[in-house]
Amino acid sequence: MARRPGQLAHYGLYFCVLIFILITAPIRGVAAPYAALVMDARTGEVLHARNADTRLHPASLTKMMTLYVAFQAIERGEISLDTKVTVTSHAANEPPSKLGLRAGQRIRLRYLIRAAAVRSANDAATAIGIAISGSEEAFATRMNQTAAAMGMTNTTFRNAHGLTQSGHLSTARDMSVLGRHVIYDFPQYYNLFSRRSADAGVATVQHTNRRWLDSYPGGDGIKTGFTNAAGFTLVASAQRGDQRIIATVFGGTSTASRNARITELMDMGFSTAPRSANVNRPTPPGAMAEAPADESVAAGDSVRGSAGKVIRVNGLVTRSYRPVGRPVTAEPEPTLLLSGTAEPEVVVAAAADPTPQVDVAASVDQDIINAVLADAVNATLMDVLAEEAPVQEDTPVQIAEATTPAVMPQARPEPPAEMQMAAMATVAPPAESFAPGEPEVVTRVSTSGGRHWGVNVGRYPSRFDAERVLLQVALNEMDTLDGALRRVVQRSGGFDANFMGLNREAADLACRRLQARGTTCFMIGADG
Repeated sequence: MARRPGQLAHYGLYFCVLIFILITAPIRGVAAPYAALVMDARTGEVLHARNADTRLHPASLTKMMTLYVAFQAIERGEISLDTKVTVTSHAANEPPSKLGLRAGQRIRLRYLIRAAAVRSANDAATAIGIAISGSEEAFATRMNQTAAAMGMTNTTFRNAHGLTQSGHLSTARDMSVLGRHVIYDFPQYYNLFSRRSADAGVATVQHTNRRWLDSYPGGDGIKTGFTNAAGFTLVASAQRGDQRIIATVFGGTSTASRNARITELMDMGFSTAPRSANVNRPTPPGAMAEAPADESVAAGDSVRGSAGKVIRVNGLVTRSYRPVGRPVTAEPEPTLLLSGTAEPEVVVAAAADPTPQVDVAASVDQDIINAVLADAVNATLMDVLAEEAPVQEDTPVQIAEATTPAVMPQARPEPPAEMQMAAMATVAPPAESFAPGEPEVVTRVSTSGGRHWGVNVGRYPSRFDAERVLLQVALNEMDTLDGALRRVVQRSGGFDANFMGLNREAADLACRRLQARGTTCFMIGADG
């Protein structure tokens, strides 16, 4: 019996509906689970949690750890921001989101970091991991070691970008802990996560969550993510006054719904957290185990995709060495002659057999020198500056007795003529000279050398942040700031990070070099 056209159309409609149900039902059945956590970043106190310890796919939240390890490697001297990384085919072939890198291309590490932090570029994240550890697998191992040291007990990383992979899992709690470490362990790099756009070398990249950053007062980061398995994820942070809140969401159904939920959680956090609280910063993870020496590469070398591991530098000071003193002979004795002016001259009699010089640098292990350089300069000079009162130019003072054998000045009624001429060659004698037979008055020799200038590298909300920035700047700019005093000065608006003890030329040069690196800097006088 022939079917009427209307019946065929009716059956066709039923068939289409059935196909639609069969396709969409599995998708609805495997929708990404929801999880959330709200934390007071200052103390680490959890203010709200839901499924916070459920192991889920983190998506691109993974890149927070990728970048954290990169910051750690830079701080330890394993690699530098200007190291040129050779992109491997594995990194270049990563799926979007990506920067568009090509296999064999060479690009500075700083551009890869910007692309991963701002654009969430997968190819950049993989290139970073391979550059630091030689392979993505080795880098994932280091990520897991760092996570364990942070107390991220429910996290396992398998790659540097966060694309779905079996066993690559984390939790809302662990990702909040990681976000807190990023904020407090590397404040000098945290601004990357709030940049609306950034120069990534080959392109200008736009932030993946500009809308929320622009709409939420105080919002300044941190990282978004999305995969089908994870849903729309976000670890966000915002600061208002003394309050800083971290909120994490897994399993959002869209960008808009995820951002709306984060806004609700942030508002809950700011209304629940106390207005003021003592900041209990997280303890940074310890140094990684050192790699074998034959697998290391120089920190400043261009990094190839097949490069081996680098030696992990442990910056902890375990022993402090003093330089070996120069041997002192009884004769001849140096003589200090007063020139009668503001800058006393020091004249030393030439020895027939010069005292051999001791190479202090060679007598101390270079690794120890590198390890104690930053802290030793700060601690020693801080004490000297605090205890040393200014000396008037015409005020006679007594030279303190040294703790090690030293030659003390002796009064001589009639110094040798050649020594008198040496002192008079550059400065004329005073109107009232000393009569023969009178003891000479020894004036304290100035050691300042006109070093009354300094540079300021910013104002920060806490002394800890200011000291950390000073240390980082000192390590990156040792050529001009070597020997400068790191000083933190509390002001009404925060803590100023200053380098003092420079002459004008050195301060000007240091500022120009720092500004070229993108560091805020201006010169300051002796009053700080």
